[in-house]
Amino acid sequence: MNPTLAAFLQHFRWDLALFTYLAAKVAMFSVSRAALLVPTFRAVAEANRADFMRKLQKPKYGEVMKRIGGWSKVATVVLWGVILPFTMTLAPSPWWTIPRDVFVILMFYDFFYYLGHRFLFHDEGFFGGPLLWVHAVHHRQHVPNRMDGAYLNPIELFFGTGLYGLSVLAIALLLGPVHPATVVITFVAFQQINLHNHDLWTADRFPFRYLNTMAVMHHNHHRVFTGGNFATISLFYDWLFGTLDHGQGGKEGRVGLFRRPKQTAAAE
Repeated sequence: MNPTLAAFLQHFRWDLALFTYLAAKVAMFSVSRAALLVPTFRAVAEANRADFMRKLQKPKYGEVMKRIGGWSKVATVVLWGVILPFTMTLAPSPWWTIPRDVFVILMFYDFFYYLGHRFLFHDEGFFGGPLLWVHAVHHRQHVPNRMDGAYLNPIELFFGTGLYGLSVLAIALLLGPVHPATVVITFVAFQQINLHNHDLWTADRFPFRYLNTMAVMHHNHHRVFTGGNFATISLFYDWLFGTLDHGQGGKEGRVGLFRRPKQTAAAE
């Protein structure tokens, strides 16, 4: 066998990728079903489903969702069939490498998602928002529901999915191939957090306060196109770079580590 082809096949673990994809699908289904056992999650699911069915009555909405459903299948093939097979191993490693890799992958992804979302999809900095027209499709939903996480231009779909895959690949190259469990956990988190951020959510009480904060902050982002809250996994980078938007709207209302709310004349 050709040495180059042999080296390629040695690192291209399609079998692990297929197994991990199936495991991730089972995990996603299990998480979704388990959540419905909790009354709060069940009520949220029903409210989001009702709003989704209402929006489906609009022909244009249905067209976008149908189109993105087809493109998502292509993105799945690229992610699991092209990128992720190069990232995994079953070689023995300390147990703590899994939580370490999960944390690093998600934070790595969120950092570059923050930059792309802020400077490519919005009119920020000196780039001028070159993909603003792409992101405008998603922002047609001023009050999104859970399913609106998928109301996208296909370019944005490939950006998000590809960035996740490349984040796993980058960490695999930097720290070594990751365990399949790492990919399952990060993929489920990547999917579920993005969906939850769009949830119609009203439960602002323990133990749901963090979930309420994430949903409210992302709804603030949708309500005003010039607002903040550009990260998706957490609000850390918005806090760090001063783009937290607590509903004030516009760039003047943003706060963060080195950015405090502007005092009004009355307050002064």
